[in-house]
Amino acid sequence: MSYHKTITVALTGASGIQYGLRLIECLVRANCAVYVLMSKPARVVMGMDTDIPVPARTADIETQFSERYGAAPGQLKAFGQEQWTAPVASGSGVPDAMVVCPCTTGTLAALAAGNCNNLLERAADVILKEGRQLIVMPREMPFSSIHLDNMLRLNRAGAVIMPPNPAFYTRPSTVEEVIDFVVARVMDQLGVAQELMPRWGIDEH
Repeated sequence: MSYHKTITVALTGASGIQYGLRLIECLVRANCAVYVLMSKPARVVMGMDTDIPVPARTADIETQFSERYGAAPGQLKAFGQEQWTAPVASGSGVPDAMVVCPCTTGTLAALAAGNCNNLLERAADVILKEGRQLIVMPREMPFSSIHLDNMLRLNRAGAVIMPPNPAFYTRPSTVEEVIDFVVARVMDQLGVAQELMPRWGIDEH
């Protein structure tokens, strides 16, 4: 089956995993192949921030997410942090883009330093060296000068820094609408069609 794009979504242990989960759902619906990387702290946060059952193993992540989001066979694949044979670990298998959503400040520091201590870090390093799109969504406030320096370093290397900051001119009335605003902006950055949110100044009536 042919997919529009192949996107890696990395979930780390910052609060706000709802953004990443909704992004995965929307990418699947937009006919994208999705690679999921989920850290152990992300599983802890998922148990705290949501009522969704927390997958115990990487294989469970793939099965649970595929069923939950209606992915076609093979459309969604999950890889463990030590799975060095995963396509995201090599420039010959690099996807079109990678989104770290949400991104802890620890992960931010590791990516800025070019660390490759696990598959998530290596996947981001590959994306940058191959000139593909890396979107990093740090979920922290306030930012220290260390955080800001790391963001600047990543930006200079080609990454897009997108803190998940919702807007309110759309007059959201639910948490889901707030989440969708942020996810819509990410989809726009990825060049993937979305109907979650109208664009500023465009009258759809």
